[in-house]
Amino acid sequence: MEKQRTGLAVVTGASTGIGYALAQNLAERGYDLIVAADEEQIEEAARQLGEGARPVRTDLATPEGVERLRDEVLALGRPVDVLAINAGVGVSGDFVRDNDLAEELRVVDLNVRSAVHLSKLLLPAMVARGRGRVLFTSSIAATAPGPYFATYAASKAFLFSFAEAIRYELRDSGVTVTALLPGPTDTDFFARAEMMDTPVAQAAKDDPTDVAREGIEAMLADKDSVVTGKWRNKAQVAVGHLASEQVKARVHAAQTTPEDRPGTR
Repeated sequence: MEKQRTGLAVVTGASTGIGYALAQNLAERGYDLIVAADEEQIEEAARQLGEGARPVRTDLATPEGVERLRDEVLALGRPVDVLAINAGVGVSGDFVRDNDLAEELRVVDLNVRSAVHLSKLLLPAMVARGRGRVLFTSSIAATAPGPYFATYAASKAFLFSFAEAIRYELRDSGVTVTALLPGPTDTDFFARAEMMDTPVAQAAKDDPTDVAREGIEAMLADKDSVVTGKWRNKAQVAVGHLASEQVKARVHAAQTTPEDRPGTR
């Protein structure tokens, strides 16, 4: 007898890290998958996830890349039950004096614009059906200014606010929205963002499998948001509600300042 499938889940940024762990968790729960990323690794990731996973290699930092993913979803001819918008990048350094504009704009294009674009393309069908779950991967970085990865932190603040706003708008629609706020996690993020010379990159990190499990459980329980991982992540968010933005910026900078700028910590 063929195994009963749970439904269809779409996961972006699923080649490695939290995105792959989200896809793996959903696969274990019986979901078929469309997994997307802009790198060749997505093909191998899909193979590891099993025969129910379909890879889409596409650059979501471009409108054409987002629309290609939409077309692949529509071509499958199945409704989307879970949408996990996880793809994101960061760039480390002084925004004005160090960083390349094109790299900063790519952070905005992938982390922010593509999330809005893909949501607008896929959520209407979920709402029309009256059923579905959406998970946005934000970060505890969303809760404070982020010196030396300013655009990344701001992009995660956007996603947190966006998720909470859409959740309210869709409160009677049958579609739930949850924001996932992990702390530092053991993924390729820090290397790709060129943050390996920062204290946060050298500190202990959470396991992406645990982060994904907590995120999926929160989504399925219809929670508005979840801060995952170690107690320090939850404490950072809680204390952040009491501190000024400049105090939070100074505390954050102590973790994100590159080693070649010790005098600014």
